[in-house]
Amino acid sequence: MNFIYVHTHDSGREMQPYGAAANNPGLMRLARESFMFRNAHCAAPTCSPSRAAMLSGMTAHESGMLGLAHRGFKMNDYSRHLAPYLSRNGYHTALIGVQHEARKGALIGYDEDMSDHVAKGKPAEYSDEKSLGLACDFLRRRKSEQKPFFLSFGLRSTHRVYADTDHDIDDFVRPPFPIVDTTETRHDYANYLRTLETADKCVAGLLGELDALGLREDTAVMFTTDHGLALPGMKSTLYDTGTGVALMISLPGKAHGCTDALVSHIDVFPTVCDILGVPRPAWIQGKSLLPIMNGEVDEINDYVFSEITYHATYEPTRCVRSKTAKLIRYFDTDLSPRFPNIDRSSAKDAYLTSRLPHKGHIREQLYDLVADPCERINLVNDPGYADVYAELSAVLEAHMKETDDPLLYGQVALADGWVMNRTFDLDPDDPTYNNKGEQARAFKKTPTADTPKS
Repeated sequence: MNFIYVHTHDSGREMQPYGAAANNPGLMRLARESFMFRNAHCAAPTCSPSRAAMLSGMTAHESGMLGLAHRGFKMNDYSRHLAPYLSRNGYHTALIGVQHEARKGALIGYDEDMSDHVAKGKPAEYSDEKSLGLACDFLRRRKSEQKPFFLSFGLRSTHRVYADTDHDIDDFVRPPFPIVDTTETRHDYANYLRTLETADKCVAGLLGELDALGLREDTAVMFTTDHGLALPGMKSTLYDTGTGVALMISLPGKAHGCTDALVSHIDVFPTVCDILGVPRPAWIQGKSLLPIMNGEVDEINDYVFSEITYHATYEPTRCVRSKTAKLIRYFDTDLSPRFPNIDRSSAKDAYLTSRLPHKGHIREQLYDLVADPCERINLVNDPGYADVYAELSAVLEAHMKETDDPLLYGQVALADGWVMNRTFDLDPDDPTYNNKGEQARAFKKTPTADTPKS
């Protein structure tokens, strides 16, 4: 059995198979041929930690990826990444397009690394189209090979900054919750939908090539996203709008379906092992999704966990989620807001004009996800929910101890080679600083590209 892992940036569940008013026939085809998970969550709602956790089968902090790879953070041991593990177990592995688990794709340990073309300053659409061509070439080469393959096919289009385009739909779209609905944010969301169409065409093209080569019946295809959209209250937050991800797995000979089961990206590694008949390594923590897909059980997890340590700046936060409730806990003594962790956009511009974001962090948040799925009413001090708070607090503390979370020992300071924005900066493109307080890099300011053209 071959395996293809298709992934996009900053998309969450904001696509047609999950109910968005988008034009995604390729993703819809894959969804209809897949088992679709409606309640899947990333282990960290920031790019590198999310991917490192999923592809190592461990929490982000155990994998070592506490921040962004291009800012110097890295996994403790890349031999525990899924790709080199499958290489050691008889698979030919290839990386095409985007990855974000290492500064360079070559550091991970794929047998073939075709990721460099995305770093040449080309538009995202160009990069994804080139990735599709490389992927189709790869499939043609592998068709006659006996050795099975694992292909990571990473799409860049939906990552900011979006290409700015004239649309005829600006007045007819609605920005996703929790974004304010204005002329500017509608235009921004229309730009996102256009980039999603590019990613969708690549998914359709990949499936079409598998059909044309007769490989579809020998190839499992998984599609997922790393975290929520790069907008305020979404990416780099532990609300469901930040942690909620798309997850679809298409298996030859298996019936398609849909489940509300609570699952985590941590469950992907053991699932891939079981699909491919490869032994699970000792370090992985998740549970296989196959029993759900086979109709043997309705649930595999009572709880899932997600975390933030660094994104553009330090924001140490942890959460535990059950089917019915969520507890978010913030671990810094400084409760000031961390605006660099919100990407630049017209939605951020509007967000910062309000007083509320400047109030800073809330130490703990408890939500009833049945009656309040939008996570608006903090029940942490409500005596009627004292038992729920006690339960989730105990579960979170036990999980942190079991995984030796560094926040148990205090603040996680910058190590050599890591860089971050100052906590009081407004923008991730502001200069970054190393652990000696020296300016490490001044990021080039880029336009938000989401203001309507006159």
